[in-house]
Amino acid sequence: MTTDHFTETERRVTIAGVLVVFLLSALDQTIIATAMPRIISELNGLALYSWVTTAYLLTSTVMVPIWGKLGDLFGRKPILLASIGFFLAGSWLSGLSGEFGDLPVLGGGMTQLIVFRALQGIGGGGLFTTAFAIIGDLFPPRERAKMGGMFGAVFGLSSTIGPLVGGYFTDHGTVHLMGHTIAGWRWVFYVNLPLSLLSLFMILFKMPRMSHQAKGKIDFVGAALIVATVVPLLLALTFGGHFAPWNSPLVLGLFAGSALGLVLYIAAERFAPDPILPLRLFGNRVFTTANLASFLVSMSFMSTVSFLPLFLQLGQGVKATASGLSTLPLMGGLMVSSILCGRLVARFGRYRPFMAGGVAVTGLGVFLLSRMTVETSTLDFCLRMAVLGIGLGPGQSLFSMAIQNALPPTQMGVATSSSQFFRQIGSTIGVALFGTLLTARLNAGLGAIMPGVDVGTLQGLGVQAQTGAAPQIPHFVRETIAGAITHTFSLGLIVVAAALVAVLFIPHVPMRDAAPKALPAEA
Repeated sequence: MTTDHFTETERRVTIAGVLVVFLLSALDQTIIATAMPRIISELNGLALYSWVTTAYLLTSTVMVPIWGKLGDLFGRKPILLASIGFFLAGSWLSGLSGEFGDLPVLGGGMTQLIVFRALQGIGGGGLFTTAFAIIGDLFPPRERAKMGGMFGAVFGLSSTIGPLVGGYFTDHGTVHLMGHTIAGWRWVFYVNLPLSLLSLFMILFKMPRMSHQAKGKIDFVGAALIVATVVPLLLALTFGGHFAPWNSPLVLGLFAGSALGLVLYIAAERFAPDPILPLRLFGNRVFTTANLASFLVSMSFMSTVSFLPLFLQLGQGVKATASGLSTLPLMGGLMVSSILCGRLVARFGRYRPFMAGGVAVTGLGVFLLSRMTVETSTLDFCLRMAVLGIGLGPGQSLFSMAIQNALPPTQMGVATSSSQFFRQIGSTIGVALFGTLLTARLNAGLGAIMPGVDVGTLQGLGVQAQTGAAPQIPHFVRETIAGAITHTFSLGLIVVAAALVAVLFIPHVPMRDAAPKALPAEA
């Protein structure tokens, strides 16, 4: 069977379709934040607030390596179409949550939303990993860096406009059709439908058939053991310090269950003929060190960015909308550096210097944030945020690109999905661990100056801040809050330093210039 290169038209149309679904998947992680206060008010779900996000995170993280392996076995196109299908169904059903009252099995509106967000997460995990794998299929390594920079910029764009779009729909999106009222927050989910259908059409009819050279069958045992390992771990990190003490039987039992699942996975995969995540890949130094560095960078990133709104709203008394706008310099710096580093790597063929430089600048940004006080001006804050964004930009695509370059094309899906998998795990662990440290320091500091005041009181003030009114907190309490948060940023420097060491141990593998091949078009 003869093969030929992909045409430029095929590449452009495919990348355009993939960019749309990638934008939607990334946007869905941020657009819901500003709508949540209204959602929990209408669906009476304050007690289940965090589960709307946790459900999406659980299913998307667990499915990342599974989608990647399926892409290697059956090709990117059918897997991408299946991911879009799950994402579409989850978005549509999430928008309908509570419209028909309590339902059998699914219960009330908030429970329905959690279940449908989990369904949406199944598709979302596939969109991320398949999108980056398609870059590897369409472009040689040098060009992948440039395309990866573009995808990193799209991720930054989604993080920038997500909260603004979500707030706009929530406040101004309510419509009345034929005597029926559609609440504005429901458009946060419905907005996915037309764009997803457009990308579905483009990929279904315009995307060329891509080679999937891997042979084998689905490792159902390995997939089940990945679920048994990851789900208890993420549940333990979600529950610990919030719903139950870290030393409670529930949390300790979940950690023990996760450890048992990992041991069983390692034992089973040593003899599996076609494992989901082959253990032999960890013998590749690029695979191991790049995934470790990506894990640590994501851990530092989320442990910093997640607590910046708390610093602004409770430490400085800034309104929620203004605190969202204050993060624009971070995303601007991230987009610029992601695109620029992608082009430079494509030109010079070396990625490690840009990785190391990015992590070093990230460390500088985290250090500058750790030196803030309640008197830090808005301009000063924005400059510090821009530095952090510039440092984070290279990591959006270069780690995945390095891993793809070091592994054979038959393992493109596994290479890509592993990078996304470890990145999401790092983000989750970072938020959980540093959130616990922050909570402990806040409780100690507040208890010393105001007996009876703890983090629970601050959480109530935070909800008030999200409704638009900055909470009235005494200046000396603000100083305690700001000090606890910046101390947490200081601890994040340890993680950044570890990430830099990991980057320095990534071997340099010459980047291939050969273009990938396409299969003959399907009849």
